[in-house]
Amino acid sequence: MSETVSSPSGGIWALANPTRFLGFISKLLPWMIGATVLLFVVGLYMSFFYAPADYQQGNTVRIMYIHVPAAWLAMFGYTMMSISSVGLLVWKHPLADVSAKSAAPIGAAFTFLALITGSIWGKPMWGTWWEWDARLTSVLILFIMYLGLIALWRSIEDPIRAGKAAAILVLVGFINIPIIKFSVEWWNTLHQPASVMRMDGPTIHPSILIPLLVMAVAFTFLFVTLHLMAMRNEILRRRIRTLRMIEASSGPH
Repeated sequence: MSETVSSPSGGIWALANPTRFLGFISKLLPWMIGATVLLFVVGLYMSFFYAPADYQQGNTVRIMYIHVPAAWLAMFGYTMMSISSVGLLVWKHPLADVSAKSAAPIGAAFTFLALITGSIWGKPMWGTWWEWDARLTSVLILFIMYLGLIALWRSIEDPIRAGKAAAILVLVGFINIPIIKFSVEWWNTLHQPASVMRMDGPTIHPSILIPLLVMAVAFTFLFVTLHLMAMRNEILRRRIRTLRMIEASSGPH
């Protein structure tokens, strides 16, 4: 990985140098970890002790405070990968591919968590663990897309070739994100329509909305923290690969 980049100064280009970026991460991560822990403590307390039980679902509704943020972060992760892919293909930002590749396993984990918690929540509410409705199916497709991209990155040894191939597929697959978002409005599904992100404002009571938003922020901080750590590891992994290639090309002394 090149250590110098001839690019515009300022903004995201200020951290284009991997060494500078690693220094930035080392300073930021302790604050991110502390903020993440604090947000989860507050969010979980509000979810279990401040938010009321539902008059129909009882305490089962508290799964929402895990399921909904996980579903949001599943889409957020893929959106971040798509933005990174544009950064790679259009602006050739040297860390764009590192960002996309590092986000994939984290996004897959949040998607899997959304599917599992949704299944647990759906069983007592719908009487079934799974239903092939538009929302559930499109989220499952998102999970499969994550796994496919992870496999692609691992199957091509050259990081540059792998990054470009994955970036194209990421952008093609982005069409699934608006399908997930608007599936409850376009088709008749088991899921209720959006109740938080609406043009006319949220439709749920503040006693439920506030804990949900705190948990969403906590999950977002967790995602960003894990993403920065994964990017750091990927940069170091590529440096080791480069050193090994140099050593192998130099031959025995």
